[in-house]
Amino acid sequence: MNNENFQTFFDCGCSKIRAGVFNRNNKNETFYAESEFFTDRSNLELKIQKIITSLEKDSNKYIDNINLMIDSPKMLSVGISLSKKLDGSQLKKTNIQFLIQEAKQQILKYYANYNIAHIIINNYKIDGVDYPYLPNEIMCDFISLDIFFVCLPIDLVLYFKNIFSKSNILVDQIICSSYARSINYKDNLNLTGYASFIDLGFNKTSIISYFNDKIDFLDILPIGGNHITKDISNILKVDLDEAENLKLSFDLDQNLLSKKNISINLIHQIIFSRIEEILELSVKSIKSNLNLKMLDQCKIVFMGEGSKILDNQFMDKISFMNDVDCLEETTEGICQSGLELEMRANKQEVLIVPKKPTKQGFFEKLFHFFR
Repeated sequence: MNNENFQTFFDCGCSKIRAGVFNRNNKNETFYAESEFFTDRSNLELKIQKIITSLEKDSNKYIDNINLMIDSPKMLSVGISLSKKLDGSQLKKTNIQFLIQEAKQQILKYYANYNIAHIIINNYKIDGVDYPYLPNEIMCDFISLDIFFVCLPIDLVLYFKNIFSKSNILVDQIICSSYARSINYKDNLNLTGYASFIDLGFNKTSIISYFNDKIDFLDILPIGGNHITKDISNILKVDLDEAENLKLSFDLDQNLLSKKNISINLIHQIIFSRIEEILELSVKSIKSNLNLKMLDQCKIVFMGEGSKILDNQFMDKISFMNDVDCLEETTEGICQSGLELEMRANKQEVLIVPKKPTKQGFFEKLFHFFR
């Protein structure tokens, strides 16, 4: 989109595509589009092109570039701590930039098949004192940084870049969808202390935990909503499309169950047994990574496309559901999460700048320092 006041965000999930166009100067001028739910990705390009056409028509603007929000069962997080001795002079941003660049080079060396989506500085230790943010005008003899990287498989990034390039659209920023959404919801809900978000996707579940404004860990479980569909398909001997329909509408369409002579109690058992397993694995990860003995020490929020099969009337069927809040997501909220991440004043995250053909200085090619 050639007007710099407009930004476009595409959230490309494994079972649904959502997109939003935003006028940064006019919050009322927003446009959204989404695909239908799908399991067959063979015509994904067509689905994306259909959304592009719809957004261009509604906004009366050509889309030239987008910000891409994606997740993957193979995405990972890496924590690195680096330090540097100084001479007692005033700490400069260039000192921090060189440490970040050194950490980045280690990631690129040892995780060559990954694209760095986010670089987050969780802690500055200056002469033995911890700081959540870089203090102004401080003298320093010794500095160390705790840096948190969120990385996505480079083949997935290139796959989507290739799809958009066929429509003459450049991808500016690569955003981890789970991270953007969780941090936006955390801010909107004013959560403090320990807070964990369990994102039940199509073929993975991601767990992202925070302590106040600090991201503590990101973990991925190779199990998601599609495993529930496969359970229904295998046990009831129906095809995957019918199993998906049963999963999403078992409580709405009693005629469907009657025609198939299927007990709603059996559907309950299949679905909630798998969800309990996913939640138990997620909670085990949260307790282990945060070193928590009691679950009530952490606020837990359940989100994602796969979580839609739960609502208030089914919470009591999950053994520890009282400790988990379900968050109903919308296309608007998902796309706005990408926008909010780009616009929020984040003193911890380094903004990675996409490569441009114009000549730039050394550090400009790498990143702006902070948002």
